[in-house]
Order: sequence, then C-alpha cells, then structure tokens
Amino acid sequence: MNSMVDAALRAALPDAHAFREAMAQVASATHIVTTLGPAGRSGLTATAVSSVSVSPPTMLVCIEAASRTLAAIEESGIFCVNTLAAADHELATVFSGRRGLTGEERFAIGEWGELSTGAPVLASALASFDCRVAAVHRVTTHRILIGQVVAIGGGGSGPGLVYRHRRFGGF
Repeated sequence: MNSMVDAALRAALPDAHAFREAMAQVASATHIVTTLGPAGRSGLTATAVSSVSVSPPTMLVCIEAASRTLAAIEESGIFCVNTLAAADHELATVFSGRRGLTGEERFAIGEWGELSTGAPVLASALASFDCRVAAVHRVTTHRILIGQVVAIGGGGSGPGLVYRHRRFGGF
C-alpha cells in the first residue's frame, strides 16, 4: 500500500483510548510470566496469554517491547506461564509493578520452585506451563512470544483470578 492509503486507514481506526476502554470490558485469566536470566529471576503479570496447539503443546504470550522481563526472556530463551488462583491477587498486583518492586524483589512473596527450564514456577498456580521460546514476532508496541511447552505443573485449587475493568476478581 502507499502512504496515502496507510494514513487514511489509520485515520479510520478507533483511537487508542477508545480501544483501551473497550478492552477493559474483556475478562481475562491472569498469569505471572517468569524467566531466569543472567541477571536472575524476572517476571510480570500478563493477561494476553493463549494456547496455540496441543500437538506439540504450544503457548503464546504478548509482552510490551520495553519490558525488562521480555529482554530477559529473549536472552535466556525460556519462560513459564503461571495461571493464578483468585487467592493470588496480591501476587498479580506485585508483578504488575503497582507495588514498585522489580526483579528479584517480586519473588519475596509466594512459594517458588522450578520444573524443566529453571524458570520460576509458582507453587500455588492453578497451572504452570514451562516453555522454551520457539519464535518471537514484533507487532507494534509488543512482542508475541511463541513457546513450546516442555513441562506442566500446578497444584493450586479454587477459583481462577480474572482481570476486568482494571480490577482483579475470582471466578
């Protein structure tokens, strides 16, 4: 396409604020995505997570390009998706950055172990998907990580943690 057509298409799209407000109405499961890199453990709260395939088991995670955790994942080639129970809402808040903690400080709460790759696994997670990075795709402000699941864990129980309208709740 030429630049005039591109500009016309962009002008016809909803603005970022309208999109963000509409997406706030979409309920999403809440996860902590972790890795173990040269600088130690790192992690973040994510809702843009999905299965891709069951054969072989494959997951995708969308992470903002400026994230320190993304840089650590790209360097280490591993990550773990920990699906949170409703009781873990404080962990979701900590790993979202709302408490001002970074890096290793975030792991002071919760019980952490590991499966196959060495990426941190939350003992209370409803499910944990230990992955090796299979592909990274750049899409505007984010990266889509495709991970081949090499191990599965999870021993938590009860309702899952859901994020909607900028709040956490159980379901």
